[in-house]
Amino acid sequence: MNTINISLPDSIKAYLEKQVASGNYNNISDYICELIVLDRKRKKAKEPVEELLRESLDSGEATPMTDGDWENIRQAVRNNFL
Repeated sequence: MNTINISLPDSIKAYLEKQVASGNYNNISDYICELIVLDRKRKKAKEPVEELLRESLDSGEATPMTDGDWENIRQAVRNNFL
């Protein structure tokens, strides 16, 4: 395992020590590692949504939904989820 040194304000260091003292983490490194893992998961979960947003923005001018569009959506829901 690699070691890195970081500078933190006293208030953040105190917070980290409090997290370890709570018994949820063995040491500050464990807490920091968990934060990084959670951050990576959060960013990975956002990727598909961001891709859909990019596709939507790149798809051109928006058009109003028609009654037929809504019926197609309802039918797709019936076919796939009911």
